[in-house]
Amino acid sequence: MKIESACASTTKDHSVANTSAGPLAGSPTVFPLGPELMDIPLDEIEQAYAGTIPPEGIRMYLLLARGLKMGSGLGWYGPCQSRFSWAWLAARHGIELDSVISAAQFQGPPEWFQRLDRNQDAQITAEDLDWSDHNPWLHHAYAINRLFRKIESNGDGRLTREDWHRFFEMAAGGKDEVTLEELREAWLSGFSSTFMPGDAPMDEALLDGLFNGELGSMQEGPALDAAAPDFQLTTFDGQRSVRLSEVTGSKPVVLVFGNFTCGPFRAMYPSVDQVYQRFKQDAEFLAIYVREAHPVDGWHMCSNEKVGVKVFQPKTYEERISVAGQCHRLLKPSMPLLVDDIHDTTGHAYSGMPARLYVLDTQGRIAYKAGRGPFGFKIGEMEQALVMALMQ
Repeated sequence: MKIESACASTTKDHSVANTSAGPLAGSPTVFPLGPELMDIPLDEIEQAYAGTIPPEGIRMYLLLARGLKMGSGLGWYGPCQSRFSWAWLAARHGIELDSVISAAQFQGPPEWFQRLDRNQDAQITAEDLDWSDHNPWLHHAYAINRLFRKIESNGDGRLTREDWHRFFEMAAGGKDEVTLEELREAWLSGFSSTFMPGDAPMDEALLDGLFNGELGSMQEGPALDAAAPDFQLTTFDGQRSVRLSEVTGSKPVVLVFGNFTCGPFRAMYPSVDQVYQRFKQDAEFLAIYVREAHPVDGWHMCSNEKVGVKVFQPKTYEERISVAGQCHRLLKPSMPLLVDDIHDTTGHAYSGMPARLYVLDTQGRIAYKAGRGPFGFKIGEMEQALVMALMQ
């Protein structure tokens, strides 16, 4: 398998040690988190971590090297880390875990209540704050996400009236109505269990993307309650430089990591901007532009080509600035769009590739850390964490 030389340079200093019980106990076994892993038998790696949970990078490598499918809860994809939960909110309101919180009981403004009441039934329950994969609301949301991305025509995360009409005409086949079966066939045609038509990768592309950072960072980012790594980055237009430590203190900070070629990020970003519009007086928001997830010279996706998103992986900071400008023109973000350096310093520090969300408290510590994107990029979950951070 061909591995670009840049892959080794981005991961050459990364390694993990294991001292778990077993035949290797007593002397650490160090595995490099880079292409050198492919020289080590898979059984040897698995044996070294027998009885323990391997680091995220090792878990993801084992998944891909075994030829298994990616998905939520597999490899390095997992749930968020958060200070906040239904138990936290119930305790704050002095109620039992099996009770509910009405609008009259809620200890906050009505607009915050509305964001915590996910299903909009005029009460907050444990169900409203459950973002786990088995939750029925999430299952419906995932289905809607896929339909949205199939119908939406220009990749900016906004459906137009013309998009709806075009899809109806295709599904109806010239008729004035659509049956359930016709709608189902129009919607699901070409879909695999995980990917949109034409987007499924070759195994080689996945391993390349793992080692060069396009699939995500081999670093795991700061843990819950840890100090957020400081950074200073410049906006895509060069008009402003922002240091994280200088905007931390009086308000919580929301960090939004993403890139142009990540289709799920583009589809969901307008909802992030809506959160910004609702809370821009109460919190600081910073978007950080990171390494491309699906450049044409990497894991290329047909769904990107369909909407005119076709870029190569930037090799210089100037090239990354240029692509970030394309992203800004398409998505029109309201919050500042900062651009990470070409070595992905901030992206690796936060494990922000391909997309991720954080909420920092006023002490500059991690109050909420989303799971890795795209599966963990749950905007509603982040917004609820922000609301509870403001309540705290």
